[in-house]
Amino acid sequence: MSEDSLWPRASSWLQMANDLPTQLGLLGVPAARTSISATGADHTPAGIRAALASFSTFSYSSQKDLREVSFADFGDSKQPDSPEGESRTMDLAKRVAHNSDLTIALGGDNSITYAVMRGVFGEELSRAGLITLDAHHDLRDGVSNGSPVRRLIEAGLPGTSVVQIGINDFSNSPQYALRARELGIHVITREALRGRSAQSVMDEALSILGDKRLHVDIDMDVCDRSVVPACPAAAPGGISADELRQFARTLGKIPHVVSVDITEIDALADSADGRTLRLGALTVLEIASGYQSR
Repeated sequence: MSEDSLWPRASSWLQMANDLPTQLGLLGVPAARTSISATGADHTPAGIRAALASFSTFSYSSQKDLREVSFADFGDSKQPDSPEGESRTMDLAKRVAHNSDLTIALGGDNSITYAVMRGVFGEELSRAGLITLDAHHDLRDGVSNGSPVRRLIEAGLPGTSVVQIGINDFSNSPQYALRARELGIHVITREALRGRSAQSVMDEALSILGDKRLHVDIDMDVCDRSVVPACPAAAPGGISADELRQFARTLGKIPHVVSVDITEIDALADSADGRTLRLGALTVLEIASGYQSR
């Protein structure tokens, strides 16, 4: 890429972390081995970091430059696909949360949500809330990218403190839908999103969650498959790239949101134009832009 001193790349905004406080803190969690379908999601944290070079730091709609916000990269969790690896991820997420206002974790598959949220909230998990943007409930038995929500509830997160946005038709079984109802999870379906603004949907979620400190799980397969070809479980008819960006900016504005993860991109399966990784990078930028307007 050619360089222009008057066109700063978002990749240059991200600085390696020290232990000084930062407003935004980034970590990578390259988990892939327990995924239900084969995936190269372990290559994705690096892929999203690289994709930031495609974008500037300037939000035209807000007329603000993200370089006014400090953004530190704390590196990747090592070999996160094991009980010991999950412990390392928890420790790293705890460190990032201690040193930043808002923690952003790059997956990896959706299994990372369990370790990241446990690390950020620690003993306060029972008083926390979880919002997922996902086509799936993630309540499966066992340990996989299909089980993080169930595991968090078993670890102490109340089911009534979970709001799931974008649950899609023909992407879940009746047994797991029943499990979600029995656990008290509040579901806003893909169908219910049509014709609604991101703000109205988040207002509904916050009416359920109150003033709890929140983690947000953004599973990119909530999107239409045409915009996320590198998400193996994405289906035609998910939300658009623009809708995802609106959700990301809206949730970034919420003061109670203290951590976010972005998951389920298989960097090795992306299209030639890199559209999924680029959307992942834009999701980071939209979250940051929302945070900047708090």
